[in-house]
Amino acid sequence: MKTVDVGVVLDEGRWSGYQKLLILGTALTIILDGIDNQLLGNAIPSMMKEWGLGRGAFSTALALGPLGMMLGGVFGGMLGDRIGRRTALLSSVIAFAGLTFAVATVNSVFLLGLFRFLCGLGLGGAMPNAAALASEYVPRRQRAFAVTLTIVCIPLGGTLAALMSAQVVPQYGWRALFVLGGIIPVVLALVLFRVLPESPRYLARRRERWPELIAMLRKAGHNLPADTSFIEAGTGQTVTSNASIRDLFVPSFRMDTLGLFGAFFFCLLANYIGILLIPVMLTGAGFQQAFASNALAAWNFGGVGGAIIGALIIQRLGSRMTMLGLSAISVASALWLAAIPPDPMATMQLIVMFVILGGSLNAVQTTMYALAANVYPTEIRGTGIGTAVAVGRIGNVLASYVGNFALDEGGTPAYFLTFAITMVIVFFSLAIVRRHIDRTADDMVGANIGAPAGH
Repeated sequence: MKTVDVGVVLDEGRWSGYQKLLILGTALTIILDGIDNQLLGNAIPSMMKEWGLGRGAFSTALALGPLGMMLGGVFGGMLGDRIGRRTALLSSVIAFAGLTFAVATVNSVFLLGLFRFLCGLGLGGAMPNAAALASEYVPRRQRAFAVTLTIVCIPLGGTLAALMSAQVVPQYGWRALFVLGGIIPVVLALVLFRVLPESPRYLARRRERWPELIAMLRKAGHNLPADTSFIEAGTGQTVTSNASIRDLFVPSFRMDTLGLFGAFFFCLLANYIGILLIPVMLTGAGFQQAFASNALAAWNFGGVGGAIIGALIIQRLGSRMTMLGLSAISVASALWLAAIPPDPMATMQLIVMFVILGGSLNAVQTTMYALAANVYPTEIRGTGIGTAVAVGRIGNVLASYVGNFALDEGGTPAYFLTFAITMVIVFFSLAIVRRHIDRTADDMVGANIGAPAGH
């Protein structure tokens, strides 16, 4: 019988075509997550007209979705550590798809808020499991890039949601958005249940599922006999067999956890002040609905490009310098927008600035998932990522209130100033994280991208 350390096999191996397909499958779930998450912000201007309500009437409905995502992130991450990342991820997709479809039937703000809260449970549970799953499919030196390519699909999905809204809402109404947002994810999830394997590190800890692991590793190019047994070398950290939140606050993780919590909270607060309110802010300033949705698409398009560029730079410079630099760029661009309010006669300038601000801010947010995956070992990775994201969702919950308060009290200058203030706090939160990702571009097989939390 051959004994194999699954961590070494994966971390020191090559990144095969099969593993890239697995990342693609995982990423597709997050594209759909990003689409369903951003449909409401695009639909609200039409809802306001149909129901005869003002912008403030939707603040609670906008907040209830992120509240559900906060709870979904915590419990979804813990569930993934217990029953498997793949099962938890695809179950989350089916859950948010069904509730998104239900939104198409509502005729009141109360039901809208209720369904968005329940939908948020699924949306929140998907992301930590996708990040953990992506990090465990690939070699260590490719981990940050793979996770970022997965999570960057949030703004990519947001881009598709905005572009779809610009085409669908004027012709078919806002309800058609939620019908499409419900049907497509269910179909994809049913396909992925058949083709997407479980996390290899999760399978390695369960003897009865070793045949699944052997089949998966063979597809990835590792020739293993049918009677192979598996181990995974210890990390040197003290963790329990059943991961819990208190494991994140043992002395060796405490400072990193606090830094991640601060960064996720304020970065998600900033990002969702944009995602939830850019369309209604612009239509209130005299822009047409189609342009407002396209502006949000530019924000998300910038986020896709910014996140990919950020991941590539991390391979060259490491995450500390890269993420702090991107945070500084987002502060500077937000201050510029605060000084020059949006003008319906200068649309190109506004689009360019949304690309820059959305790009730098989303780049920080998406690479934070890779950073969290680097900080925590396999046994508590889902719990660590899920809890950090859940803390970020508190900022997400507050975003509609903070953004509306800024617009009511100071107009668009105050609105853009909130981005600058929050990203300054993100900068200092990231600065106190100790286990940043080391540069990997010049490393070959066996390179270590993390500090002792390594895997």
